Amino acid sequence: MRSSAVLLGLLGLFAASPLSAQTISYEDVELDADQFVDGGERNLPTQWASVTPLPAGVAVYGPFRVLDGARAALVDVTDSASPAQFAAMLRDYPGIAEIEMIDCPGTEDDLANLRLGRMIREKGIATHVPDGGSVRSGGVELFLAGARRFADPGAEFAVHSWIDDTGLEPDDYAASAPENRRYIDYYRQMGMSPLEAQAFYDMTNSVPFESAKWFGTGVMGLWVNLDRDPAADAGFQGATSLTLAPRSSNGARL
Repeated sequence: MRSSAVLLGLLGLFAASPLSAQTISYEDVELDADQFVDGGERNLPTQWASVTPLPAGVAVYGPFRVLDGARAALVDVTDSASPAQFAAMLRDYPGIAEIEMIDCPGTEDDLANLRLGRMIREKGIATHVPDGGSVRSGGVELFLAGARRFADPGAEFAVHSWIDDTGLEPDDYAASAPENRRYIDYYRQMGMSPLEAQAFYDMTNSVPFESAKWFGTGVMGLWVNLDRDPAADAGFQGATSLTLAPRSSNGARL
């Protein structure tokens, strides 16, 4: 666990954008609050410049692609059907032990997304963001769900505030309101202390819904414990990776 001094320092790092300009970038994104229904839609599309096609997989279950008997890839937004699709995938491929998070824009149903994260943790499945992988918005909750978490040096993450179907954001509710508590409770279930959970949640809400905060593996590793690269483990073969065009200081692809 991280000390309170470290967490306060991290909050200061994210609050002071001039100090973090080289590792964190911001991007305004065009998202429509009227799209929010049911559990709330929270995803962050981006302009891909991949030179490697996303894997077709040997079987498809919604946003999941089965790569082999031990690995699946997550390559799209999750929605209300994703928990059932995940359960069906594990029924058919019970040996899956790792999810490679390749293009994870977020979710079209935030409540279902949190259920899916709890299922990943309950099954003891690891999450891995390969070099060039992109985990954004509600996808970050799924990365945190990994029983072990791996992120290669070229991985990227993006967070922003949520917004509900009435146009309200986290600061429009009391800190103790269910709309806020569900995330704090989730982060604690994923292994964070109360202080860590609150600090991480505050960081995700430090930019509004229509913007995004981008950062890499090094910064994510300051917030949560990351395991060593699975490609370095004996017996690990065939890690999926993508090559993306670099991102400019304002978050746009070059």
